[in-house]
Amino acid sequence: MTDTPNAAAAGLGTFERWLSVWVALAIGAGLLLGNIFPSLFTALASMEVASVNLPVAVLIWAMVYPMMVGVDFGALRQVGDKPKGLVVTLVVNWLIKPFTMAALGVLFFEYVFADLIAPEDAQAYLAGVILLGAAPCTAMVFVWSNLTRGDPTYTLVQVSVNDVVMVFAFAPIVAFLLGVTDIVVPWDTLLLSVGLYVMLPLLAGYVTRQRLVAKGGEAAVDAFKARVQPFSIVGLLVTVVLLFGFQGEVILDRPLVIALIAVPLLIQTYGIFFVAYGAARIWGIPFNVAAPCALIATSNFFELAVAVAISLFGLGSGAALATVVGVLVEVPVMLSLVALANRTQHWFPTEKEAS
Repeated sequence: MTDTPNAAAAGLGTFERWLSVWVALAIGAGLLLGNIFPSLFTALASMEVASVNLPVAVLIWAMVYPMMVGVDFGALRQVGDKPKGLVVTLVVNWLIKPFTMAALGVLFFEYVFADLIAPEDAQAYLAGVILLGAAPCTAMVFVWSNLTRGDPTYTLVQVSVNDVVMVFAFAPIVAFLLGVTDIVVPWDTLLLSVGLYVMLPLLAGYVTRQRLVAKGGEAAVDAFKARVQPFSIVGLLVTVVLLFGFQGEVILDRPLVIALIAVPLLIQTYGIFFVAYGAARIWGIPFNVAAPCALIATSNFFELAVAVAISLFGLGSGAALATVVGVLVEVPVMLSLVALANRTQHWFPTEKEAS
């Protein structure tokens, strides 16, 4: 599994490298427009079908669909080649990460920050961080892996397996954790969101990929992804503008809330990375697998978390706001972890030494 397939990301382009800056500008634009044109955002917020906001649904699809085209289910046949990295990722993603995120949310929102946050707001923020913790990344994973010179085929295997597991595990885990924290879960809306934002894009991506491969092989897939990738970034930025437009008054009234939500998210992100990275080191996993498996376990599928938060609790909810803060935290933190991994690669054996 040392060959470099075309499906791997080529790395961060100029625009993606400064994504945190563009997200910050999108936040500012959302706050400004939301306060200048409140009636417009009210009208957009009312465009719902079955608790799903249509403008945001279109934008989420724009973000999710390109990454789903990159999922190669044929790579699942290679799972058994290097099982250790996959085991670490799956255990951390599904048996540790959702529960530590919920625990940190309860600790900070209901105890540490109890005097700073109203109880109903604490519950909403808690729901948002739970959604983030239960949604493992499928998009920027290829970029993080490439920046550490990770094994790209193995990364494809992990993404493919995670997507399959997410289809079946995301809704039950979220429902369980939200239920434990005494939040009412509308199962129909939750399952509808998983279908809309995971299963259907996954199916559409699979069909598209099969047709592209039949016409021009992996080169055709890469060319198609390059053409549609800008729509994914634009979808993300416009979604941020909308979300912060809907939340504009709340944020301006309580600017401290962003910092408070970011605290458990930062602790969770760095903590989960060191758990996965440490496990990979103890197990003697080679660096080109260890770094991607730790980064995959750490990163979040924030597009899905945002979409489900909007569907479950509404566009102007604290849960939606918490997932948007996850977008703010994601890019700069992950870039710092990529740099850390590259500086510590001497801790790990090479692929030849590990075999």
